[in-house]
Amino acid sequence: FVGNNKIVLEIGSGPGSITRLLREHGNCQVSAIERDPAAIEKVTPFCKHVYQCDLNDPAWPLVTSSEGLFQVVVAADVLEHLYDPLATLRAMKGILAEDGYVVVSLPHVGHNAIVACLVDEDFDYQDYGLLDKTHIRFFGIKNIQRLFDDAGFKLVEAEFVVKSPEQTEFASRWRAASKDLKESLKCNPYGLVYQVVVKASPDSAGRGGLALYGL
Repeated sequence: FVGNNKIVLEIGSGPGSITRLLREHGNCQVSAIERDPAAIEKVTPFCKHVYQCDLNDPAWPLVTSSEGLFQVVVAADVLEHLYDPLATLRAMKGILAEDGYVVVSLPHVGHNAIVACLVDEDFDYQDYGLLDKTHIRFFGIKNIQRLFDDAGFKLVEAEFVVKSPEQTEFASRWRAASKDLKESLKCNPYGLVYQVVVKASPDSAGRGGLALYGL
């Protein structure tokens, strides 16, 4: 979705697992925003610039002002960690070049493994995954669509990362679920969607784009 030879800003880059691929395989020029000092140290070798910044600060777009505009802004599993993901997504429009776009991934809380935990009245936060203990916001398919619509973006492309419940961090919980519950959840059309990845551009004409619900 990012493409090759792009000028990229990666927000919430972490230690640089995506950053390195963008640079080494996509030949992209990448700058990054990250809060954690340890992650900054690891991502720096792959970046033109790295800015230490908390994305919950509404002024975060100002830290890159000396660089001008970006062709692509990447936010991979970032928005769910923020107090106001809508405001953050809206702010990305202000740092995009003409014909620029964002590439965003979000975990899908409507996965059947999570539904099974809710039916059992027992869900535990984890160190990673769908119920990462640092998640503040949670998104279903319709919530993701509304987030981009409300932020003034149109979805250009989208892909679902699919995992069966047995492939998730809740495999043991799923195995303990009743046969009837598992059977009934087969009717959930998005029950195997673990993550949603989208490419979106500003919708200045208000024409709308791809609809996630129905894919």
